[in-house]
Formats: sequence, C-alpha cells, structure tokens
Amino acid sequence: MNSPPPPGTPGAPGPSGTPRTRRGAPRARAVQPEITYTNCRRCGTEIAGLDGRYACGVCGWANHYSEGYHPLPTARDDPDWTGPNCR
Repeated sequence: MNSPPPPGTPGAPGPSGTPRTRRGAPRARAVQPEITYTNCRRCGTEIAGLDGRYACGVCGWANHYSEGYHPLPTARDDPDWTGPNCR
C-alpha cells in the first residue's frame, strides 16, 4: 500500500487536506478518468476514449481536445516537471 508523502514535500496534503504544488499553493484534486464510448463521426465505428476524447483507429478521425468532459492537466501538474525553461 502507498502511504501519503511526509508533510512539507510536494504533493503532500496541506493544512486543509488538499494536495499542494511545489511552490506550496493548493491545487485541485485530480479527477479519476472515465472510459467513455461513442460512434465515430466519420465512419460510424464504435470507439472508446477517456473523458470524451476520442480517436478512431479505423479512419483516423479524432475530436478536438476541448470537447472532453474535464480540463486537461497542465505541465505544472506533471510530477517530473522541472520548470518553464526545461527542454
């Protein structure tokens, strides 16, 4: 089993119980992704995606990322993010 990180480390819960970023500012809790299904808008094949984001393996159609149910995480949400000037 995983135990929570010790207080004061990035990702450790703050005083209010919300996870904190590396700079100590509270951040929103991650939403558990959900597998969703629909028919391809181009060829009609049933396809699956994550949170309303789809790509068809038959014809290559993909919907726009903004059509998803939740906002996508930012680079700062990545635990391996090293800063805005990394390459």
